[in-house]
Amino acid sequence: MRLYQQFRASIARSTVVGAGVLLFASGMSVSAFGQTQQVSTALPTALPARQEPAVPAGTPVSIEEAVRMALENNLGIQIEKLNPQIQVLGVSRARSVYTPAFVSGLLRRSTTSPPIDFNTSAADQSISTNASLSGNGGLQQLLKWGGGNYSLVFDGSRATTNDINPRFNPQLGSNLNAVINQPLMRNFKIDANRQQLMLSKNQLEAADLQLQQRLTQTGRNVRAAYYALVGALAGLEVAQESLNLARTSLKNNQTRVEVGTMAPIDIVTAEAEVASNEENVIIQQGRIESAQDQLRTLIMNPAQPDFWTARFSPSEQPVLTARPIDVDTAIKNALANRTDVLAFKKQMESTAINLKYAANQKLPAIDLNARYGLAGVAGTALSQATGIPTGIRSFGDALRDVFGNEFKTWSVSVNVSYPIGTSPAEAGYAQAKLQQQQERTALTNFEMQVTTAVREAGRQVNTNLKRVEATRRARDLAQQRLDAENKRFTVGLSSTFELLQAQRDLSRAKQAELNATLEYNLSLVDFEAVQIAPIR
Repeated sequence: MRLYQQFRASIARSTVVGAGVLLFASGMSVSAFGQTQQVSTALPTALPARQEPAVPAGTPVSIEEAVRMALENNLGIQIEKLNPQIQVLGVSRARSVYTPAFVSGLLRRSTTSPPIDFNTSAADQSISTNASLSGNGGLQQLLKWGGGNYSLVFDGSRATTNDINPRFNPQLGSNLNAVINQPLMRNFKIDANRQQLMLSKNQLEAADLQLQQRLTQTGRNVRAAYYALVGALAGLEVAQESLNLARTSLKNNQTRVEVGTMAPIDIVTAEAEVASNEENVIIQQGRIESAQDQLRTLIMNPAQPDFWTARFSPSEQPVLTARPIDVDTAIKNALANRTDVLAFKKQMESTAINLKYAANQKLPAIDLNARYGLAGVAGTALSQATGIPTGIRSFGDALRDVFGNEFKTWSVSVNVSYPIGTSPAEAGYAQAKLQQQQERTALTNFEMQVTTAVREAGRQVNTNLKRVEATRRARDLAQQRLDAENKRFTVGLSSTFELLQAQRDLSRAKQAELNATLEYNLSLVDFEAVQIAPIR
């Protein structure tokens, strides 16, 4: 239950933070993108009908719904969620070395010894046989504070012999022994077990950061895929509009040829334009399929039965909503909160732990050892002269000897060791010192890279905002030019080529405005995300 609670706490922290990250752009204004003209797609009766590949309608989904689906189904997130659980178990494993252990043993022994006097006759020789049964039980434990350990063991035994003059036969014994070992210098402040425990805790915190990073990156990628699908669908709409305009021009040219106001050769140019626009429609339909797959793999689980057949229809469209950008504040926020920066600092903390342990291992080993033992004896007492029993002490009498503190043995010792010459600990300390110096320099370089990434993200927001404004003006001018070319063409002052060129220019201008609007909204998402996690 303790592990489960720790894991829940770890996951809860990461999921709450990550969910907040994923929803950071939820307040952005969204509405229908109103820049695309709606043109009837009915084919002119004068032209043979052509069948375009159908784009089936999909399930309406908003950006936030897509993000929520990713939180539930994305395989990358599901994989990353296991890391904190694994590291929680790693911390528990490192901490378990301090759990008290019950120790016990049972020994049955029999010894038959040959005679030691070969000068006597065989009849006088005796074979010595000794048998014993002993058992023990107790506790032993490593101590977290101070790096010491203790053991407390109680044992009891029963021994029999065929010797001529034993004091007791059978002989019952009981002992209680306590042993304490305490390092006074090396391993006092930190030892290998405490080093591993601190490293495991660092790895748990790093796993939380990695989960938060995955949540942020997945949220950003879902939004990017969503906008890519929006752009592909709108691109198909623009391509279809251009195709309809080209077909209308072809129909009008055919009418002019029939009445003799245009040469038949001019139809070829219009037919080529229709064919080119049909190709663009097919390309845009392919883009839609690719965008559907990209979004599908992010927000669905492959185990779902409709994984490859499900289709999505964005219910929200990005519009231009200018937002102020404070790059300096964003840089400070990124340097303080970015998951990769924090993870690198956790790595530096682990190096500092290793350095502390290496420095401690350079100290002399001065260990205090204290022992205290109590003994009790019982059994059937025999006369040394006749071998006749003279009295009986029960095992309870032996226990009273032990717990009455009658027969005690104690000792205190101090053991010292110190290597002569260069020790492995000194080499390890020098290595950890250089690694710490390297990481400090690497952190400075890392922070510079983060600063550059945030500045670039802010620059992209401003650039894309200007692009939207420029492409909007270009689209207005392209629309005016097409209207003028239509009027000139009607009165014979413009050629088919000039009219088709004006149509192509308007199509490209609409697509450019759409792309700029999409990229502006995505750059806002990236500007927020880059302050929390690297974008990939």
